[in-house]
Amino acid sequence: MVDPVTAVAGVLIAVGSGMANEAGKRAWETTGALVRRITGREVPAPTTPEQREHVARLVVESAAGRPELLAEFGRLTGGLASPLTGPLGARPRLPSAPHVFTDRRDVMRQLDDEATRPFAGRPRTVQLHGPEGIGTTAVAVHWGWRRADRFPDGQLYADLRGRGPGEGAALLLRELGVPDDRIPPAQADRVTALRSLLDARRLLVVLDHATSTAQVQPLVVTAPGVCTVVVARDRLAGLGAVRVPLGPLPPRDAKRLLTEVAGKPAVAAAKATLPAVLDRCGGHPYALHAAARRLSTVPHAPLEPTVNGANDPVGAAAEDTYRRLSPEAARLYRLAALRPWPALDAPAAAAIIGPRQADADALLEELADALLLDRTGDGRYRYRPGVRAHAERTAAAGDGIAACSAALARALTHYERRAVDAARAALPESWRIPDALPDHSPAPYADRGAALAVLADDAAVLVEAVAAAEESGDVPTALRICRALWPLQLKAGHHETLLPALRAGARLADAQEPGTRMSGALHAQMAHTCTELGRHAEAETEAVAAARAEAAAGHLRGEASAVEFLGLLRLRQWRYPEALERFDAAGAILDGIEPGAEGHADLPRARALLERHRGRALRGAGRHDEALPRLDHALEFFRDRSEGYNTARVLTDLAWTRYEDGERATVLPLIDEALAILVAEGATQHVDALRVLRERCVSGA
Repeated sequence: MVDPVTAVAGVLIAVGSGMANEAGKRAWETTGALVRRITGREVPAPTTPEQREHVARLVVESAAGRPELLAEFGRLTGGLASPLTGPLGARPRLPSAPHVFTDRRDVMRQLDDEATRPFAGRPRTVQLHGPEGIGTTAVAVHWGWRRADRFPDGQLYADLRGRGPGEGAALLLRELGVPDDRIPPAQADRVTALRSLLDARRLLVVLDHATSTAQVQPLVVTAPGVCTVVVARDRLAGLGAVRVPLGPLPPRDAKRLLTEVAGKPAVAAAKATLPAVLDRCGGHPYALHAAARRLSTVPHAPLEPTVNGANDPVGAAAEDTYRRLSPEAARLYRLAALRPWPALDAPAAAAIIGPRQADADALLEELADALLLDRTGDGRYRYRPGVRAHAERTAAAGDGIAACSAALARALTHYERRAVDAARAALPESWRIPDALPDHSPAPYADRGAALAVLADDAAVLVEAVAAAEESGDVPTALRICRALWPLQLKAGHHETLLPALRAGARLADAQEPGTRMSGALHAQMAHTCTELGRHAEAETEAVAAARAEAAAGHLRGEASAVEFLGLLRLRQWRYPEALERFDAAGAILDGIEPGAEGHADLPRARALLERHRGRALRGAGRHDEALPRLDHALEFFRDRSEGYNTARVLTDLAWTRYEDGERATVLPLIDEALAILVAEGATQHVDALRVLRERCVSGA
């Protein structure tokens, strides 16, 4: 039988991990209200395992002799589709294996040995490492496909390039079929969810392009059926993995690979230059593939000397291929490499090369066919690090500072326009979104969802754009891109990905525009993301800074919003009386907005949202008689405005409040009205939770 304290702590973990969406946040507030009702006092929300156990003990001790209260606590997870309980999708698979593969027999044997050794409590982990272009990824993928029968539950793959462990965990959860709105926002909860899902499964996990032990260690699970292959350029200290170095192919295997890729006729035709080709490639598979392509198209082409020679086979291969590009493709190759963009698409490429009438799609395909860019599988492209280094050096030497600066400025303008256009289409009613640039026609979007999807796809690129703008001294562009991230924060999460850009934005705003609306806006965005990531102390600091800056700027609407953020943080912390104080303070600030002043037109909606928040705080504090009129007022406003989503959210708050008061007969109509709205809007998470509440009302539970 499960210990009651362990059971309650498990509920706290499950509910806390499910806060990736509104339904999960509602469940967390409900949990806080129930904890207060059971214990008879305010209990701060737990954020660590030790705090969860403390709260669980308080609940069990306070519920002694009242088993019905513990049973109600156990029902909190009903309808909450967390990654710990949600269904998995299709069996995950690795990327396609290489078409041509040779040698590596010793490496394959070492991988086999580690994957099949007795578990004995030590995770089965291999660190496969070697210089760029040596074929580490190809080996891991080839071996994984050959040994697929050993992993009946599938093979997970995560490209960790430029990602932290939290983002890596999110990638793996998505591979397992967990929807974005069920992936916990905080890194620790993501890792917990991942380990729970992998615990009883037989899986291969490939973590590609790893750069540090800190990036990888949280993703290495101790499940006996899981084998993890970490692919890196350098050895990672302290990982506790079997190290398998990968070196150049021997001459015989290098020639075999070259022949299989280029074809026997092409190799025979280049017989005179073949020794030089093989020497230049240095046994590196990437260089051999690039050389094979040249041999198959221009078999007698001479080999030009390269500065680094065989000491840099990737650079040498890139140089040989670069010299055979069309002029426009060569120019794009150089100028697109000025920043480590996570991905490139045709519109960005067209912006980078400027007003010339070139077909950017065709140029990108030319570079990909030449192996100077890798296709990402979603219509975009990226550089290998060594290839980008060659392209960047070539740009510096051949294009000059002025041309490089102009190309980077065009790229930043492109990303700024795209981000602002998408943000304004995704959240048109928000005053936080910057205005469109003058003399620019915004791109059309089919609907809000399509615009939000563009922002989500561009998230990592926009973070890099902010860094590039900061380094180049273009502070206005950096700040505008940061503000355009607001819909992505509010509607789609991605908080860990966006955090570096938001930090930079707040820092730049304080340095360039202290005590202004810009500074207030960026600190407010930071407060929101830190709250979602569970970084409560930092969230409070940011919200206070936002309120101070907005007050100094005389922007009452922004000041009220920052104070409201503090109230929402208090709700997350289960500090309900303090939350109510913050919401009242925000309301008092709104009262100071005079007719005709900025923000006055938005006052009715802002006050209705505050009324809902006040109702939530009063409910959490156990003051239901005061909560209900507040919620009724908010409901009337949103019904009159035909704001379906907000209407359903308030109906849900009312339903839970009346349910806790035992008014089952009045709850059902509220639930049914909310369900009709949510089903029409496809809000599955809310629907599931409300249906569970409805079943309880019908059954009398």
